[in-house]
Amino acid sequence: MNYREWSPPSALSPWVACLWTLQAPADESPRALYPDGRCELIWHRAAPPQIQGADGQWQTQGRLLFAGQGRQALRLWAREPMDCIGLRLQPAASAALGDYGAERLQAARDQVLNLPDTASGWQAILAQQDWTRLREQLQPLDAAIVQACELLDGQDGVGPVAGLAQQLGLSLRSLQLRFARAVGLSPKEYARIRRLQATLRLLDESAHSLADTAHQAGYADQAHAHRDLRDFTGLTPARLRRALQAAREGDQTLALAAAFVRGR
Repeated sequence: MNYREWSPPSALSPWVACLWTLQAPADESPRALYPDGRCELIWHRAAPPQIQGADGQWQTQGRLLFAGQGRQALRLWAREPMDCIGLRLQPAASAALGDYGAERLQAARDQVLNLPDTASGWQAILAQQDWTRLREQLQPLDAAIVQACELLDGQDGVGPVAGLAQQLGLSLRSLQLRFARAVGLSPKEYARIRRLQATLRLLDESAHSLADTAHQAGYADQAHAHRDLRDFTGLTPARLRRALQAAREGDQTLALAAAFVRGR
């Protein structure tokens, strides 16, 4: 599997986290992907993989996709070699892609939406990495929500949401409404996902005990970390650590999730 990330021009960094490409052989079994608090625009240059629906059935994806905010694991199965390119948005820019605004963002929660043929302009932007055309399509950002996401990212989701609202000079209700409109998640949901990602990095990078890992990730105790990881991934911390290690050794089940965690 070959996964790579590129930073956008500095003028686009408030909207775009990175551009990425992925080439991978056909899978013998499904791959898992975990929430990271970022929406993505994806173009499959080769045969699209299948995605498992809530009913357990496998459905073939379209070539051009919008991946909304997820709150649970996604399972993909590439039955043919995969070649795709993606644009990962900054969290506060989740509703900033032209016509794909706040209403579409809410409809995309826990969904990967097939985009219609009329959205082919996005395919051209991705194919040509046309940053100028992309900038023309982007909508203004809510500066307070940009700051809120930066604060939550900086503390890996640890800390009370009420305290965050106070830091920003907003009422709790205003923060919740504006955050959900811009990001597609509540502040609490986003914080939990950022803490999940911090925990995955720790499980992947360190050999610390699970209790120490939970403490470093800001959990009150190991049991709390265990519940969050089971909710988001369906696996216990011990099984996740073994699976991430297996990905380093060639097991493909978590190879894609591990690549996204590692950025390579």
